[in-house]
Amino acid sequence: MGPPGRDRRRRSGWADQRGIRGPAQAAPGERRTQAGQRDFEGGVGFLRCRARPAVSVVVEFISAHQHMRVGADGLKWGVESMCAVLSEFGVVIAPSTYYAHRARRGPSKADWTDAQVIDAIWRLRRSNKLFAVLGARKTWIVLRTNGLDVSRCVVERVMREMGWRGACKRRRVRTTIADPAATRAPDRVARHFVAGAPDRLWVADFTYCRTRAGWAYTAFVTDVYARKIVGWKVATEMTQKLVTDAINHAIDTRKRSGATFLDDLIHHSDAGSQYTAVAFTEHLAAEGILPSVGSVGDSFDNALAESVNSSYKTELIDHQPPYPGAAELSLATAEWVAFYNRQRPNGYCQDLTPDRAEALYYHRQRHPHTEEALR
Repeated sequence: MGPPGRDRRRRSGWADQRGIRGPAQAAPGERRTQAGQRDFEGGVGFLRCRARPAVSVVVEFISAHQHMRVGADGLKWGVESMCAVLSEFGVVIAPSTYYAHRARRGPSKADWTDAQVIDAIWRLRRSNKLFAVLGARKTWIVLRTNGLDVSRCVVERVMREMGWRGACKRRRVRTTIADPAATRAPDRVARHFVAGAPDRLWVADFTYCRTRAGWAYTAFVTDVYARKIVGWKVATEMTQKLVTDAINHAIDTRKRSGATFLDDLIHHSDAGSQYTAVAFTEHLAAEGILPSVGSVGDSFDNALAESVNSSYKTELIDHQPPYPGAAELSLATAEWVAFYNRQRPNGYCQDLTPDRAEALYYHRQRHPHTEEALR
């Protein structure tokens, strides 16, 4: 036998002694899987076995893969199609056998996961109707934040099968009316909507909303750092007072939170007559805020503010009948702003909410030598 050591030949395993190859070994003449590659999609090793796999193994495989979509049309495999393909590979199973085994065995692990996801999304939408406007990606992020560890593709499939979908954006109507005689402040932003800290750059814009009592207008002021809405106002007239009330709301909000800033803060807007009015410009100067105005007729110069308007219209206005009047719209806007700042994931903030992103910034300022994240 020879002495024990590194070169001593080991006895063959049980399967090799009986001429049965393991599931990862190819049959004679069959192409082997290259090193570093998966053994079929999903690692289906039992297709290489000479022995017929257990029915439970095949049933579990079908349950896990029947919802996969293939081809340009994105059609699902389905139980019948998978049974037919498996039969071509020598793993014969009838659809009736699959369903009978499932009925005896009870729900699979995938079924339990689907049930958990459906229940979690249902509870989420019941807790706040605004969650119903989120698509699959943001819904998945919220679920994971709430402690449900599930893959994004499962959430996408479940929402598709349940008929749940996010709100879709519509084409917008231009509301900016410039005053050609007004003296405009320079563009201090140049489409660079990035700030190193809160209260360094605010962007502002307003949008129109149809109510049953007539037109209403909503103005927003957004802090660029975390995309947080810091001020807003709903009014029935598109005047300079509308945007002044919105900026006053933003200033009061920040001062109530203890901010002692405003020096070197930039307020950026489009070239609408409300923002270029002398009274509004003087009001900014009195607060120590530097005005910045984009060019006329170029939406890219105020793209971030218009993006906030678009989210507002898509998530609150477009998918339901008009509100009775400005008072009801103002109440709904307050609820949406709270949802936007506190609960809605923002892709720019690495899927944190604006409130959490700001809290993380101030935490790092207080504790510069720690890596703790407030997620």
